[in-house]
Amino acid sequence: MTRSHANAADPRRAVGWIGLGRMGLPMATHLVKAGIPVVAWNRSPKEAPEGTFRLAASPAEAASAGIVFTMLADDAATEAVLPAILEGLPEGGIHVAMSTLSVSFSRSLVERHAARGQRFVAAPVFGRPDAAQAAKLRIVVAGPPAAKEAVRPFLARLGEAIFDVGDEPHLAHAVKLGGNFLIASMLEALSEAYVFVDKLGVSREAFYEVLTAFFRSPVYDNYGRILLERRFDPPGFQLRLGLKDVRLIARAADEALAPLPLAALLLDRYREAAANGLAEEDWTAILKRVEAAAGLVR
Repeated sequence: MTRSHANAADPRRAVGWIGLGRMGLPMATHLVKAGIPVVAWNRSPKEAPEGTFRLAASPAEAASAGIVFTMLADDAATEAVLPAILEGLPEGGIHVAMSTLSVSFSRSLVERHAARGQRFVAAPVFGRPDAAQAAKLRIVVAGPPAAKEAVRPFLARLGEAIFDVGDEPHLAHAVKLGGNFLIASMLEALSEAYVFVDKLGVSREAFYEVLTAFFRSPVYDNYGRILLERRFDPPGFQLRLGLKDVRLIARAADEALAPLPLAALLLDRYREAAANGLAEEDWTAILKRVEAAAGLVR
């Protein structure tokens, strides 16, 4: 794995962008602020902020720019626009998928683009909407070397570091799923630890201070504070999307015959949370289910 800081020069060429949600909108806007013309499309009608991107009439029109980025919820949302991308993207064009996708779907995208003489690059991101707003995402990239170099200047405008993990796109999605597995595991463990010390009479705030001094991790700092302050709504990352990612992790582990017993526990936890009406809250809301199991009501 190689790591580089995201500080490449701006190529100043037009690109397409598909997906203007809480992550995609600020990301596309950063490109525009860097002087890069952006032709954007979103499934639901959305007005372009004044002075930003031009709205495309279709995903095919956005893809016709020659380089098109997708920032969509999952495999299904990407599959829904893929026929139009394949139609609109010129031969030699590049599709950059920045969403969390399954390993098997990522592999299929390589084949489907190659059949049309197009290239596919995976560039999933670590970071919540506030990181997207601040252009502080961590971007994991994999794909053909020349295609990666062609899109690196654009990625440089979206995050503070780029991690190149190889020449096969599915490797980046494997890394992203592995990272999300660690975050989901940490949320479960931290929720359980908060409830544990709480039941024994220790304040969660005091435990948080010790925890963050010991681990000194921005992930623990950020998520530990979200759990303390119970910032479940509005969500930075919806629990239903967390459930989707845990499912993808379990599926990829099954395909690779990689033992992940903790993934089974997480899958049950997220299913239970969604079944109890928490699907649209932040995925940190699993704390509520840990509290409920311990007989705590907040």
